[in-house]
Amino acid sequence: MYLVFRSLIRTFAGNCILAYIMEPIKEQILVRITGQDRPGLTAGIMGILAKYDAQILDIGQADIHSTLSLGILIRMDEMKSGLAMKELLFKATELGVNIGFSPISDNEYEDWVSHQGKNRYILMVLGRQLEARQIEAATRILAEQGLNIDSIVRLTGRKSIKTTTSTRACIQFSLRGEPTDRQEMQRRLMRLSQEMEIDFSFQRDDMFRRMRRLICFDMDSTLIQTECIDELAERNGVGDEVRAITESAMRGEIDFRESFTRRVALLKGLDVSVMQEIAEHLPITEGVDRLMSVLKTCGYKIAILSGGFTFFGEYLQHRYGIDYMYANELEIGEDGKLTGRYVGEIVDGHRKAELLKLIAQVEKVNLAQTIAVGDGANDLPMISEAGLGIAFHAKPRVVANAKQSINTIGLDGVLYFLGFKDSYLGEQGKL
Repeated sequence: MYLVFRSLIRTFAGNCILAYIMEPIKEQILVRITGQDRPGLTAGIMGILAKYDAQILDIGQADIHSTLSLGILIRMDEMKSGLAMKELLFKATELGVNIGFSPISDNEYEDWVSHQGKNRYILMVLGRQLEARQIEAATRILAEQGLNIDSIVRLTGRKSIKTTTSTRACIQFSLRGEPTDRQEMQRRLMRLSQEMEIDFSFQRDDMFRRMRRLICFDMDSTLIQTECIDELAERNGVGDEVRAITESAMRGEIDFRESFTRRVALLKGLDVSVMQEIAEHLPITEGVDRLMSVLKTCGYKIAILSGGFTFFGEYLQHRYGIDYMYANELEIGEDGKLTGRYVGEIVDGHRKAELLKLIAQVEKVNLAQTIAVGDGANDLPMISEAGLGIAFHAKPRVVANAKQSINTIGLDGVLYFLGFKDSYLGEQGKL
């Protein structure tokens, strides 16, 4: 019995040693292919790799004006790799493309793997048109902050050089790393925005960026290109007085509540029919029609949170099918004229932030999935509270305190900050 057992042990040990000796050695090879793109190219390459049992560790492709750049990182038996590369060379000649091979050591590959899970960010660069000097300035800031660009994608459609139909350009940079000083980087990008007529959005690339669900807009000077209280004041012959109070509030001499109360008092006696006439001729901001159409089609919940008036907010709500609308209500007397008073609680900056959080709670939306867009100081609380806060053609103080701003194009620029591409939008994007 002992002899049989010893024989079995020897046999098992021998098999283990044989298996170790005969186990094929694996190696990693980076395959780079460049040239004119054509249908079936990737399938042809993969057919050869499949024949030699190659494992695909990574793959990426870019196609610019039908010029292909394809990278494939493979792992395979080194006894087969020579034959595989030989066939790939013949295939590349047949397809009319260039091919190159680079060995990747185990340590190099493991170092690459260790970078998985590192912080990633997205930088959107937006403008009427983009020039090399603007891209150079932006990417220099990224480099000085230690951020590496992994990919660059154009979100807007190609611009014609024969017509002027395209009035916007947006490029998305996918970044890896952590900024050395994010606040300083943000300040420099905002300064660059003003100097070079270009807009930026710098966001962490996480699941919330890809799953925004609720967007809240200011109304006056955001959705519409006017301040309704100024329009009403002009009709009532008190335009100069109202503007003086507004300027005093902007200088910080009086708060929003006091300025609002004093301005509303000056509207006393104005006939409500004037409000209807103003509502029917509101100057809608560039890009609003396109933006609202896309947001509704894609299932976003939309809110107006305004320090303006409900009369005009309700008009926009009905026009665009907006889900929520909160603004200030003017009191109307039995004679159909404004009494110079308001009804209910004033919607100021603090109230806007509260409403954003309340609507998010009702809709069961994480605050990180919310967006707020506005132009004035009373929009700063909700812009700061939202997952993505955007200053739109805003006052200097607002731009200085917001992380994202749009100053060069219309309100539909928000779509690019949400990651939409023109090619995704189809007919919706042509509005």
